[in-house]
This record gives sequence, structure tokens and C-alpha cells, in this order.
Amino acid sequence: MTVRRLFLCLSAAALLILGNPGIASAGEESMVDAAAAFEQLKGMSGAWVGTGQGEGEAEGEEHGDMGVRMVFEVSAAGTVVMETMMPGTDHEMINMYHMDGDDLVLTHYCAGGNQPTMKLDRSHKGALKFDFTGGSNLNAAHDAHIHGAQLTFNESGTVESQWFSYSAGEPAGTMTFTLQREK
Repeated sequence: MTVRRLFLCLSAAALLILGNPGIASAGEESMVDAAAAFEQLKGMSGAWVGTGQGEGEAEGEEHGDMGVRMVFEVSAAGTVVMETMMPGTDHEMINMYHMDGDDLVLTHYCAGGNQPTMKLDRSHKGALKFDFTGGSNLNAAHDAHIHGAQLTFNESGTVESQWFSYSAGEPAGTMTFTLQREK
């Protein structure tokens, strides 16, 4: 085969691949499917119990080991997942997960009175990792707030839920909850 023919064949193959939206490029293949991640969150519907452990200063408080309960509900005709953290306590908080176009978004309604918003990091494999994108009732450079979250689904059926706080523009602590379905 001549070099010219080889070049023409490779060019035609490249045009077929690049012109077909059903074929993912190498970068797209490694991306987390946000819609599938949202379906995974919907599958958490129900009550979860476990333990929580804080490291560092999380939103101005020191946290030790504690028992926790979380409740997940699918609402709004399946378009939102609402997570109630520690329902009925002084530290009750709400997390809302929903799709925004192709993105999975999380808003944390904090007991601290602010509402940070995070978006799924689609390049992070192995867990659902959410990164801070903004929020209301907070100055991210100064105020203590949740700046990221990560949900890791374990083969044992447990879920590790981590919440990363910032204060004065720097990491301030991590709360880690290890959860299992309430029986």
C-alpha cells in the first residue's frame, strides 16, 4: 500500500469516527455518566444509619464519633433526590441532587445558614465527587462552608459520605459518615 493510500484510509476512518457522535473519544470514555450517577442516587431512597467522624475544624466545631441517620427521598416526578441529614436534630441539613442539562448538581442547605452548590466531577472515577461552584449566603473566601462532597459506594452495600469544609479560603475539616440501609 502506498503512503498516499494509507493516508487516505486513515483520514476516512478519522472522519467516520469524529463525525459519529455515538463513538466516544478516549477522553469521553473515561468520563462518569452523570445521568447514571443520578440514577444511583435515586436507588438510595430510604433511611440509612451509621457513624460519623470529624477531622479538623468542620464549620467551626470539633466533631467526634457520633451515630447518624440520613433519609433519601426521590421527589418532583423523579427529577430530584432530597437527602435529609440527621432529621429531627439541631444539626438537620438538606442536600438536593438534580440534573442541570448534562451535569449532576448538589446544593447543601446547611445548618450554618448558607447554601453551597457543587457539581459532579465527571473525570473522577470510583466515587461521586462534587466540587464547589458557588452558593448563597456565603463569602467563599471568608465564611466557613461545605466546599466539596464525595459518595463512595462499597461492594458491601455501605456508602461512605464525605463532606469537606473550608474556612477563610482554606480546607478546615472533613466529616466522614459510613452508612448502611436501616433495617
